[in-house]
Amino acid sequence: MAGHSIPHFQNSAGHAAISIGVKEFMCVGANPPFDHPHVFLDLGDDNEKVCPYCSTLYRYDASLSAGETVPAGCTYVDDKAA
Repeated sequence: MAGHSIPHFQNSAGHAAISIGVKEFMCVGANPPFDHPHVFLDLGDDNEKVCPYCSTLYRYDASLSAGETVPAGCTYVDDKAA
């Protein structure tokens, strides 16, 4: 995985499902301080996966870029890391 970063997604709005453009990613739950342990999820050959912590359903959509989500606004950016 060297040479690229893993996108992180959050679900502070409580969406039932979020479409994403990657198959390997991190789910952080809601934005801090209400986040859960940041868990790595890999869809593998599947196109859907449920986060075991927050139960968000993630759906792969090849038409989306790595940082794009539907609904919009679910990409997590750690302001402290910048």
